Amino acid sequence: MNWKSGAILVLSGPSGAGKSSLLKEIINDIGDCYFSISTTTREIRNGETDGVEYHFVSEEEFKKDIKEENFLEYALVHGNYYGTSLKAVKEALNNGKLVLFDIDVQGNTLVNNRLGDITTSVFISPPTLSELKKRLVARSTDSQEVIDRRIKMAKREIQRISEYDYLLINDDLKKAAEILRIIAKAARMKIPDNVINEFVQNWEDVE
Repeated sequence: MNWKSGAILVLSGPSGAGKSSLLKEIINDIGDCYFSISTTTREIRNGETDGVEYHFVSEEEFKKDIKEENFLEYALVHGNYYGTSLKAVKEALNNGKLVLFDIDVQGNTLVNNRLGDITTSVFISPPTLSELKKRLVARSTDSQEVIDRRIKMAKREIQRISEYDYLLINDDLKKAAEILRIIAKAARMKIPDNVINEFVQNWEDVE
């Protein structure tokens, strides 16, 4: 049985868990995929490019898109809005691609509510809170105030791991990447509800 629809792989976890590093390790090994670039109202950082890391827009533009239902999911995080364009996701799925999301727990809930039958979710975490703090400080990109907010958020997010299909503890990048590679390949095999229903209807083919 074959189907052309794509699939979704959601990656969540606290800032500093290593989601971006893991994606870089596996991106060339998991077939045709589309990395969903979020739209955000936060300020662009040094070294970032609009349309690469994020689509940077004003809060007014973002709220306009909310009203017009142009987002698959959106959330208010650390005082800034983040959202996923619905049009780009639909196009990628129709082309049979694996759509990769790097979104928070709120976003995962919204994606599952709308496209749960083709979604596989992974929560990525460092082994301990102490290790997370060490990583956030070591990367030297955020103020102490921002680090404290991220840690507070991480404590809340960790309570919702049970909402995910997989927990991936990133204490060894190469080993974690190999596990994620396997999960990504398995995610492609998830069958949409409409395909299952069609199979069931046609299965009893005996006259």
